Amino acid sequence: MSFLNKIFNRNKKEHSVSLESIFVDMHSHLIPGVDDGSKSMNDTIQLIQGLSKLGIKHFITTPHIMSDIYPNVGSNLLSEGEKVKEELRTRGMDVTFQVAAEYYLDDHFMGLLSKRELLTFGDNYVLFELSFMQEPPNLQEAIFEMQSAGYKPILAHPERYLYYHNSFEVYENFHKQGVFLQLNLNSLMGQYSPHVKKISEKLIESKLISFLGSDCHHLGHIALSKQVLSNPYLKDLISSDCLLNKTLIQ
Repeated sequence: MSFLNKIFNRNKKEHSVSLESIFVDMHSHLIPGVDDGSKSMNDTIQLIQGLSKLGIKHFITTPHIMSDIYPNVGSNLLSEGEKVKEELRTRGMDVTFQVAAEYYLDDHFMGLLSKRELLTFGDNYVLFELSFMQEPPNLQEAIFEMQSAGYKPILAHPERYLYYHNSFEVYENFHKQGVFLQLNLNSLMGQYSPHVKKISEKLIESKLISFLGSDCHHLGHIALSKQVLSNPYLKDLISSDCLLNKTLIQ
């Protein structure tokens, strides 16, 4: 029995929620060979098949753009994305596939922002992430510049920035500023740490999460995503009126 079959044929009764209700996975790493996600086209197809079995049929994949480690260029990512689309068409897979990016807030990002050269999705949304070590000193400047340029900033996996955990008002302030918060699905499984799991739950309880994403890099993430389907906090989030994923279908 294949790895994916083992995942999806075990304990079927635990499937309490279908991710089909959110329609769109807007954070993943599914383009082969461009970052720390999919390593090959075969990997990409397996990942999309696995996520599809969880109910996801619409994908906005977001490879890293991080100047020091993954110096990707938007036009090249779009070109590589077309290869994935062609493979999906060839295989007759009934999914939609779009390319954006997960931008690391650094000087390179600020340069792209100043030239209005950011890959967006939906209603001009931009997904960006921060350092895991400390808040960047120009964060507020970057938020102001994005919004002034007409972009709608989405902060990727805010639950993973440990320096915010003892200052919950920071999350509330992001929300008031119009910065959308995106939760990683597997944060609710304690993938990153018990502390990240706890703050994820609090963010859901406080109705501060607007987007849900798999942040899928490999098959192990799909195995965890299957387990989280019975999580009560996930059920609450999906049944709330907070999630905006379904608005991203074009």
